[in-house]
This record gives sequence, C-alpha cells and structure tokens, in this order.
Amino acid sequence: MNENTEIARKLKKILPAVQKPGRYVGGELNQVKKDWESVATHIALVFPDIYDIGLPNLGIMILYEQINQRQDALCERTYVPWLDMETAMRRAGIPLYSLESFKPLAEFDIVGFTLPYETLYTNVLNALDLANIPLHSAQRADAHPIILAGGHATFNPEPMAPFFDVFVIGEGEEVIHEVIDCVQKSKASGATRAETIQSLSRIAGIYVPALYEPQYHADGTFKELKPVFENAPLSIRKRICSSLPLPPTRFLVPSIDVVHNRVALEIMRGCTRGCRFCHAGIVTRPVRERSVPDILNALDTALKHTGYEEIALLSLSSSDYTHIQQLVEAIVDRFSGRNLTISLPSLRIESFSVDLMEKLKGVRQGGFTLAPEAASDKMRNIINKLIQMEKLLSTAREIYSRGWQSIKLYFMIGQPGETIEDVQAIADICKQVIAEGRKAIGKRANLHAGVSTFVPKPHTPFQWASLDSLPVVLEKQNLLKDQLRGPGMKMTWSNPRETILEAALSRGDRNLAKVIEAAWRGGAKFDAWQDQFNYNVWMDAFDAQLIDPEFYTSRPRDLEEVFPWDHIHTGVSKRYLKNEFLKSKEGQLTSDCREGCHGCGILTEFSDLRQKAPADRWLCPERT
Repeated sequence: MNENTEIARKLKKILPAVQKPGRYVGGELNQVKKDWESVATHIALVFPDIYDIGLPNLGIMILYEQINQRQDALCERTYVPWLDMETAMRRAGIPLYSLESFKPLAEFDIVGFTLPYETLYTNVLNALDLANIPLHSAQRADAHPIILAGGHATFNPEPMAPFFDVFVIGEGEEVIHEVIDCVQKSKASGATRAETIQSLSRIAGIYVPALYEPQYHADGTFKELKPVFENAPLSIRKRICSSLPLPPTRFLVPSIDVVHNRVALEIMRGCTRGCRFCHAGIVTRPVRERSVPDILNALDTALKHTGYEEIALLSLSSSDYTHIQQLVEAIVDRFSGRNLTISLPSLRIESFSVDLMEKLKGVRQGGFTLAPEAASDKMRNIINKLIQMEKLLSTAREIYSRGWQSIKLYFMIGQPGETIEDVQAIADICKQVIAEGRKAIGKRANLHAGVSTFVPKPHTPFQWASLDSLPVVLEKQNLLKDQLRGPGMKMTWSNPRETILEAALSRGDRNLAKVIEAAWRGGAKFDAWQDQFNYNVWMDAFDAQLIDPEFYTSRPRDLEEVFPWDHIHTGVSKRYLKNEFLKSKEGQLTSDCREGCHGCGILTEFSDLRQKAPADRWLCPERT
C-alpha cells in the first residue's frame, strides 16, 4: 500500500477491523501502476460488487490491459466495499478510491462502470455516493469526471439514464480508445463538460441520454424518445470488433481467494443457435472465433505470467467452437504434466461428443454442465432448443460410464406456453439421468438441477411475452422441490421475487430511475445477494413513486408497441424478432444459422466490418 496518501493513512487504522482487508489494498501480481502526473488521461473502472466477484470479471480485465498499453493514459480499478468496510469508510471520511494509486474516484477524468446485470443498479448509486460524485448527470459540474457505463444490461439503458453521462453500447475494445481520444481533445481545447459529452455523442455506439426526452402515451406506455439536441442520432448502433482482438494475458492474481482463480480466455463471441429466450445470443451476434494458434499462444503467455492451474475456455457454447476438439487436444499436448484443469462452460448437448470427453480424460475435470432448458417436445419447439431427450440421456450415459461422477443440468421454468405438465417433464428427465448414473457408477453418481425462472428480456423474440405470476412460479418450484430430492440429487432455484425485480428493471423505461433511487435511499444494495435482497424495500419504492411493477413484468405487450429500448440497435431487426415470436406460438423451429441465413439483419448491418475480418472468423453464412 502506498502510505504517502491521506487515504492510505486512514485505511491503515480501519483495515484491521474489517473482513478480508485484502479486498481494499491492491498490490496484486500484474497490477499496473503508472506515475499519475506523467499521463494525460486517468480512467477508473468500477465493478459494482465486491472485490471477490469483480476482480475476475473478464470485461474489466480486457479494458484494464487495453488502456494501460497506451502511453498517454492510465487505468485503475475499484470495487464496491462490503457493508462493514462501507460503514468504516463513511465514518472515517474516506471516499471510494482506486486500488493502484489510492486516488479518490472524483479525481479521475473518466469513471467507467460495467453493468452485466440489472441487480447491480443500487450498487452503482452507492458507489457514486461513496465517491462524493452527484448521482444525477444533470447535477455534475465541470470538475467531475465523465461517468459512463457498458455491459449487457446497457442494451436497455433507460432505467439508469439519469445517472450516467454516457453509455457505451456493445463491445468496448475499440470504442474505449475513441472515448479517451475525444476526452483528451476536449480537455486540450478547454471545452466544458457539457461540450465534451456532446462530442462523445458523435462517436458510433455512444448513447448520451441527456440529449433525449422520453414521451409517453396517456396509458403510460412508451411513445418515443425525442431528441432535444439537433444532431442527436435517432438510433444507436452497437459497436462490434470485425475480428476479436488479442485477449488479455496478464491477469491480475489476487492475494485473497476470489470466485475464479483462473486464466479465462474467450474462444468465440456470439451464438448461431437462436434460442428465443437468450439475450446474450442476440446482442453478441455475429459469431466470431479466435484461431487455435492465437488461443494457444495467449494461454502460454498467461500461464507464465500468473501461475494459475485452471484454464476456462469461454463462450456462449464452447462445444460449438469449430475447432474445439483440435483445441482441447493441442492444450492437453502442450501443457501435459502441468496438472491443469480445463473448464468448458456452456457445453451444448447437440454438439457434445464422446471424442471431446476422451480428450479431457487426461486433465482434471470435476464434472459437466449441460443446459437442456426444457424437457418436453412442446417447450423445446417454443423456445427453439433443437435437442432430443434421448440425446441428453445418451450423453449422460457416456459421461457417467467414463468415470465422471457429477452432471449439472440447467432448466428454465416460466417460459411462454408452459404448463404444469411441462414442469413435471423436468422432474422426469432428471430422474432418468440419475438412473443412468447409478447404472454406470452406482451411488457415486450425482445430479444437480439448476432451475431458473424465465425473464422476458429486451432485444429477444420473447420481449413481447409476459412474466409468470408469483403464485404460478411458486407452484412450479414446489413441484420440482418435492420430486428432485434423495441420494445424489440436488436442486437449486432462483428467488421468484428477485425475478420480478430483474424483469421490471430489464424491461423498464426512464420512470424507473425514480424507483431505483428511492430503493437505494431506503437501504437497497447488493440486490444480487440472497441474504441482502429486500423485496419489501423495492415494493415500497414502487409504491412511493405510484408505479406498479406489473406494468413492466406481466402486462401483455402489443405486437406494434414501441419499446423504451428500440433506439438501441443490436443489428438484429425487430421484424426478425417479431417473426420468431410468432413462430414460437406455432411451435415452429428455426434451424441453426450455420445451416443457412435466416435474415436476422446482422450481416447487412455490419457488412462493412465483415470485409475487414479474416475469411474464416465470421461463422454466419451469406444468405442465398
């Protein structure tokens, strides 16, 4: 710790009295620390949760390494302190600070938040308040930093619009440099803060909410987003990289235990499967892959710099990576004798293979996670999940028979058209899977069923669907709890009240900002933590603002309704999403995009970028 700062001296007094003081002192292996005075621009990245969860976040890691490669900028980090540390900081007058230089966030030029999910919103307000930065963009003066946000939750930025100066929509690796360049140019010219923000709005993929005013119909439904600045763009097209840039290799190695101690490498971005509930599958299109040599070289460098013994090959569907067997075989060969664990999250039953399992036998692998999502033919047709239950059973049979003891299956209840019989089918298939395990390895077989509740997300075919009511969700959960028990069986489920909040926040308009602020002032924070989430505080906040959460969660949506997020353009057309929604009602399937283009719009929208990419990196075929 740099003890030459006032913050560091105060910390020395309070850290012995808080849990895990290692969260608050930095100094990790591979931390980048630059001389503050020698660079023109200072950026702080904030993950709005505790250090243990935020430090391994791949988005933060990518931008941290990208920005710090510049000679004219530095990038530092901070996370939200846990309750005991927050109390101690407020009592001692310590503002939220960066872990590299112990500078207050208010002294940076840019403060960037990542928002991967909506239940972090009150933590954002708490972080701004701890940093002594006004909550509302309109209240900030020229001396305050530019406050921006990126991440998957920003594809509907409206509920958090009053709190941010700028939203970065889409992938950040390239646009972050344009943001830095713009801020530097504005600073050099003596531009005001407002002028700088207007300049940022001219960058592709940047949304500045202060330049627009939402309009509503008499019944409260959204009408339009009206520009109040003549040059404000009517549509914000997300940013994508024509091909994936080199991945980070100098991962921060914490001095305390965190949720993931590993080298995480994204082998592919996007998905071609077309599951109708999947937000990430839409907003990350088109599919782009990294080459096997690029992945191997990055892993080699990262393992040397970190000493980690676990590799996670990340994507929305790792087994769909074109060269997955070649890649796993090459990793096993290159790093043999290193006692590494290779993790392949999000394996798809459709593309899972015995050959892949055999290649993994040479490494430490604790179990497999598969995501059937639904268990009846009817529901699989509705959600466009092109698998057969016999394929799941045969895959489970192969996994157990080759010595693995544990399988985790992900299911989702509450999807459009689901009945109690469809939920019963989930219990039935789980019993059949564990039966296969017992035939193969006896009582050592384990099955973990993870059951989440469907949230109709923006920019998906199901954005017109309604959320299941609380009594209906509880009935479905109780059926599964009653049946998925016994030796070797485990079930976890999502809190349906948390689901209600997530649905309201993800589908909300700018009016919800008042609810978010009221909930935070009422004590809401760490809403993603089961022991901290307070449903009553949120319902009180909705009541105080005279807003009914069911207006956003359960109200049927007209096919012609204008959504608060329609100005954010993912490249996938609303026409295509609507057609997929109508096909779901008829139980009609749409084949994998790799088998032929269905005209979602992504190739047309980004045809200019495709020309810049290597021919084998974009997996979407041209439409014929």
